[in-house]
Amino acid sequence: MLVLTRKKGQKLIINDDIEVTILETRGDAVKIGIKAPKEVTIFREEIYEEIKKANVQSSKSVLSSDLDIVQNLFAENTKTIQPYSSKFKPIIKKE
Repeated sequence: MLVLTRKKGQKLIINDDIEVTILETRGDAVKIGIKAPKEVTIFREEIYEEIKKANVQSSKSVLSSDLDIVQNLFAENTKTIQPYSSKFKPIIKKE
């Protein structure tokens, strides 16, 4: 981890296109401003953790429902498959 000391108005530059500015300090709180390209998503850590939890829960339910769908399709299709009947013999051409 890189640890820096900055004063109000000072900036950090990340990868030439992300700019972090110290806007205000008040007691043990620091207000920062971030300029970044639109395609860069920025989250507070607690929000990011909630998003990750929601994604895990969502993927579990999707996997479960997908498995149910496949099992139902398999069950429906196996009902329509007729067992092999000995009265129908394959035609074999002899030369």
